[in-house]
This record gives sequence, structure tokens and C-alpha cells, in this order.
Amino acid sequence: MKKLMMIMAFAGFSAAVNAQEQAAPDPNAPEIKWESTTIDYGNVKKGDENAATKEFKFTNVGKSPLILSSCRGSCGCTVPTCPTEPILPGKSGTIKVHYDVQRVGGFTKTVTVTSNAKEPNETLKIQGTVEDVVADATPAAPQPVAPAQPAKPAQAAQPSKGKSAVSKTQTKEQKKK
Repeated sequence: MKKLMMIMAFAGFSAAVNAQEQAAPDPNAPEIKWESTTIDYGNVKKGDENAATKEFKFTNVGKSPLILSSCRGSCGCTVPTCPTEPILPGKSGTIKVHYDVQRVGGFTKTVTVTSNAKEPNETLKIQGTVEDVVADATPAAPQPVAPAQPAKPAQAAQPSKGKSAVSKTQTKEQKKK
């Protein structure tokens, strides 16, 4: 019973300390309003660099400058570029995201944005499909395979007039036999 009381007292004390450590949110902190948190690349042809980069647009709707300290892609195929200058209240900015369109197939990747905003970590998503480039979209019709024929025995050359020197040589050899 004493152990139970000690455990409960410790749990209550810990909860009280944690409650005091949580700071009240800053009402003047920057706040990000995204145009969209997901970009659908749709169907992209392999190697189409014009379709490889998209932009996430946002506005600082808070009361102090927004500083984006980090933008990280979920893998090496997703490379985001964050603005390096603070975004003033009421102003807008963009995060460019480049996806490696050499990788064929469907994809869903994330970009994690770290900032001094009220919500310090936000996750953006990109998705789409990279299609392999095919030279001719029409598949070739299968060609019929001719049945195998037995090999014919070699025939002796027939002498004829006006043949080349090789033919005459062959004729002389045939006569010797």
C-alpha cells in the first residue's frame, strides 16, 4: 500500500512539473498558410525535366517574420529548396521541390519544413507517376515462325558456258572424280 501511495505521489508531482514547463503559445508568432500541402505531379514522362520541379506556395499570416530553418526531402530523389530570407507578415514565399524523373513508377514522397511558426514542423506531400518513354506506342504484331525444314544434301555445280574461273575450276574437279 505504501508503494502504491509513493508511485501515485511521484506521478502527480511529475505531471505538475510538466504542466509548468509547457510555455504558452506566442500570440505574435509567425503562422504559415499553405495554398496546398499536397502536389500531384500526375503522369510524367521519364526524363522530362520541365515537369520535375513544382512549387508549394505559402503566406505568413502571423504577426512576426517567418524563418524557415530547414526543408528536408524524405529521400535523395526529392530535393526541396527553401527561401533563405525571412518572410515578413502578410508576405508570401515558395518552396521548390525537384523530383528525380529518371525513376520509373508511382511515387509518394514528403518534405518536412521546420520553422519558427506556431506549428514548427509541417509535412508536405508530393505524388505522381513517372512513365517510361516508349519509342513506338503500337506493339509489333507477332511474326509467324516457319516450320523447320530438313537440310538438303549439297548438289554439285552444273557446268555452263560463260561461268567465272571459279566455276571452271569446280567443273575440272568434278571431271576428275
